[in-house]
Amino acid sequence: MKYPVLGALILALMCELSASAQAVKPSRPASAIPHANRKKVAEPVTQPAPAAASVVVPNWLPSTNSLQPSATILHDLADTKLDVRFDWAKQWLLGTAILTLRPHFYPQSQLVLDAKGFDVKSVELMNGSRKGRDLKFNYDKRKLTISLDRLYQRTEQYQVRIQYVAKPNELPKGGSEAITDDKGLYFINPLGTDKTKPRQVWTQGETEGSSCWFPTIDRPNQRMTQEITMTVESGQKTLSNGILVSARRNPDGTRTDTWKLSQPHAPYLAMMAVGDFAVVADSWRGKPVEYYVDPAYQHTAKRVFGNTPEMMEFFSKKLGVDFPWEKYAQIAVHDFVSGAMENTSASTFQQQLVQFTPRELPDVTYAGSESVIVHELFHQWFGDYVTTESWSNLPLNESFADYSELLWAEHKYGADAAAHVQQSKLRNYLEEAQMKREPLIRYRYNSQEDMFDRHSYDKGGRVLHMLRKYVGDEAFFASLNRYLVNNKLSSTELAKLRIAFEETTGEDLMWFFDQWFLQRGHPELRVTHSYENSQVVVHVQQVQDTLYQPVYRLPVTVATWNGNQATEHRLLVTKADQTFRLPVNQRPSLVKFDDEGVLLAEIDETQSQEELLYQLSHARGYLQKYQAIQGLRSKSADLLVSAAFRNTLNDSFWATRVAALEGLRRYRGAEGNAVRKDLQRVALNEKNGAVRATAIRVLSGFPNEDFSEVYSTALKDSSYVVTGAAIEALSHAPTATTRSQIAALQTTTNPALLTALSNYYGLNGTLDDYQWFLLRSKDAPAEVLYVMLENFGVLMQRIPPIEREKGIQRLETLARTHPQMYVRLGAYKGLHELVASMPTLKATLQDIRNKEKDSSLKSMYSLIQ
Repeated sequence: MKYPVLGALILALMCELSASAQAVKPSRPASAIPHANRKKVAEPVTQPAPAAASVVVPNWLPSTNSLQPSATILHDLADTKLDVRFDWAKQWLLGTAILTLRPHFYPQSQLVLDAKGFDVKSVELMNGSRKGRDLKFNYDKRKLTISLDRLYQRTEQYQVRIQYVAKPNELPKGGSEAITDDKGLYFINPLGTDKTKPRQVWTQGETEGSSCWFPTIDRPNQRMTQEITMTVESGQKTLSNGILVSARRNPDGTRTDTWKLSQPHAPYLAMMAVGDFAVVADSWRGKPVEYYVDPAYQHTAKRVFGNTPEMMEFFSKKLGVDFPWEKYAQIAVHDFVSGAMENTSASTFQQQLVQFTPRELPDVTYAGSESVIVHELFHQWFGDYVTTESWSNLPLNESFADYSELLWAEHKYGADAAAHVQQSKLRNYLEEAQMKREPLIRYRYNSQEDMFDRHSYDKGGRVLHMLRKYVGDEAFFASLNRYLVNNKLSSTELAKLRIAFEETTGEDLMWFFDQWFLQRGHPELRVTHSYENSQVVVHVQQVQDTLYQPVYRLPVTVATWNGNQATEHRLLVTKADQTFRLPVNQRPSLVKFDDEGVLLAEIDETQSQEELLYQLSHARGYLQKYQAIQGLRSKSADLLVSAAFRNTLNDSFWATRVAALEGLRRYRGAEGNAVRKDLQRVALNEKNGAVRATAIRVLSGFPNEDFSEVYSTALKDSSYVVTGAAIEALSHAPTATTRSQIAALQTTTNPALLTALSNYYGLNGTLDDYQWFLLRSKDAPAEVLYVMLENFGVLMQRIPPIEREKGIQRLETLARTHPQMYVRLGAYKGLHELVASMPTLKATLQDIRNKEKDSSLKSMYSLIQ
C-alpha cells in the first residue's frame, strides 16, 4: 500500500489550527493540502518543526489496546476460482466461487468464511460432478458458517462452491486515514452520467476488503492460487492477477476473460479492474510489462512508467531473486481509495499520481509518481512473495517498500537524491512522533488500519537504512536474499528477518531489533565538542524521556576535518551521558557528528559559524550542505554567509539550490542589490522548475519591491509550478495588468494553478469571481478543495450577503458529505470565514460539528474559534 500522508496531514492541520486557535480567523495555508495518500514533495528539513504550544505532547504510555495475535489457522485456503459478472445499474457483482481447502492440522467439520454484505444463494460440496451436494450454512452478513458433510483430516482436500451476490454499497461506511473506504468493490460512474469520468469497476483488498467481493479467509497468513473469470461488455478491458489465459466472445455481445495466477498469494492481494483503458505494452526479460491508463494519457504513459523494466532488473540483481511473478501490470483508476496498492503482479494507482499531460510532466519529480511506482514494485518481493503473517508485523511489508525508494534514487539519480529521500522521510516520521510514538512491530492496536502510519513506512525505512550501514552493503543484501529465499511464498514475522541477518553476519543482533523494532520512540541527542591537548572531546547526551523509551545503543561516525581531509572515527554511544576523546594532529576546521546522516534521531549539534561555513564549502553531499545552510540562516546578513549562499545557488543538486534560496529569504544585508539580481536570474533562467518557483517565492517576500516583470514572465512559464508561484506572488502585489493575465488561466485543470488562482481570488476577487468558485468547486480535485473552499469563504466576505446563498449551500453540502476529511474541513473553514457578518451560521457550524463522525476532524473543529 502506498504510504499514507493523511496521518501527518492531520498532525499538520492540528498544529496549524492550534497555533491560530486564539485568533479571530484561523490561518490559511498558501498552497493546497495534498491528496490523502499522495506524496507531497516536502521542503527538506533535518529537525521536526516544533509542535504548537497549545498541542499537548503526550506521555509515551504503553498501549491499553487489546493484544492482536496472528489469526489462528484452522483451514488452509489452497485455491480460489471465481466466475463473476456485473450489474452496473445496481452496482452488484454476481458471482460463483469455488474454494479448495484442507484442514491445517486438527480435523474440521465446519468452515467459517469471511463474506461481507452478500446475498448467499447456495453452498455446495463439489464431488467431481457439475452438480454438488447442498451444504447447510448460517450467514450473518459478515461470516458464512458452513457445516461440512463430515469430519475432514489435514491430509484431505475438499471443494465448496458458493453462489452469491456482492452488494458493496449496502455495507456500513468504513475506512481509515490510509484507506478511506473499505467496501472492497467500487463502481465508478456506473451509468455513465458523469461526463468527466469513465465507467470503471475496480477492487481494493487491503486490509480485509477482498471478502466484500468474494468469500474467503481474509487473513494475511493465508495463501491461495487463483483463477478469475470476468464477463464484461465487449469494448471493455480487464485486468487481474497473473496471466490472461483465455478471452471468449459470447453470442450476446459480451466477452469472458479468464486470468490465472499459478503461484499462491494472500487473499488481500487479489484484484480486478474493468474499464475503457488504453494498454501500453513493455517487457522485462520476455515477461509482459503493461501500463493501463485512460486513453487520453496513452502517449505519456511510458514517460511516467517507462523506468519499470529497469527497476525490475535493478532489484532482481540487488536481491539475488528475480522478479517472481508471470507479468507486471500497473493500472491507473479513478477515485481510488488509497494512493496505490501492490496487488500481486498488478498494482493499482490513484490516477492523479500517474496520469499527466505533456506540460505537466516536467513538474513530476522523483518524489512524486516515480517513488510510488518503485514502492509498489518492491512490494512484489516484500509483501507479495513474502507476506507479513499479521498486521502487527506490517513493517515487514511497508518498511522495505519505503526503503526501496531510497535504493532506487541512489542507483538512478545519485547520492544526493538518496540523501534527499532520507531527509524527507526522517522529517515525516519526526512530525508524526510529536503526537504518538509506537513500536514498529505493534502487537497491540485498536484497528489494523492504525498500522498504516509514518511509523510503519518512514520510520521503518530509516531503521533499515541504519541496519544496512551497520552490517555493510554486502551483508545487507545477502541477508535480504536469505530472508526471501527461506520464506518465499509464505508468511513471515520479525524473528525470521532477524535470524536471516544473524545467520548471514554471524552476529547476535537482538539488541538492534529490540530497540528499533520492538520499542517506541527515537533518540534525542545533544552534541557538543571542544579541542584540548591534541584531542577532540565529543560530549553526547541522550535527552529523550527514557521512562517508556530506551537509552539507545548507537554506532555512529564522527568526522574531523583538517585542511581538505576528513578522518572518520567510529563511536558506540551506549549511555545517557557519554564523552569521547578523539586523537587529532591539530585543532580541526570541522567536527561533524553522524557525518553521513544515518541515525534516526533528533540531533542538536553545537557548531560555530566558522565550522558551518567550512562545512558548506567542503561538504561531501546534500545533507551536510543543507544542515550548514540551516545553521547559518539567521546570519545571512553577514557578508561571508550571504556570499556562501549565493555561491551555493550554482550547486549541482537542485534541492541544495532550493535550500540556498531559502537561506536568502528576506535578506537584509549589505549585498541587497546583488542578492536580488541573483534571485531574479534564478527565477528566469534556472533549469529546474522547483528552483525557479522557489526563487519567485523568495522574491515575493521582499516588501515594497516591484518584481512584476519577473512574475509576468513566469506566468508564461512551461512549468505549472512556476506559474502557480507567480500567481501567488501577484496575489499579494497585483499590478494593473494582473487581472487580465490571471483571467487567461481560469479554465486550467492543473491542481497547482487552481490552488494559486483560488488564493488570488480569495485575496483580490470581486463579485465577478463568485461564479468561478461555484464552478470550480464542482470539478476541482480533492487535493485543491481544502484551500479553495476556505478562499471561497474569504471572497464571500466582500460580496453582498444577498448574493451568498448558493456559495453557502455549496460549502455546507461539502462540509457535511464530502468523503475526504480535509475537504470537509476546508468547507467548514470557508463557512467560518462568514460568521462575523452572518452570526446565524454559528448554528449551522455547531450542527456540522455535532454530526461529524471522524474524531480527528471533530478535534480540529474544536480549535477553530
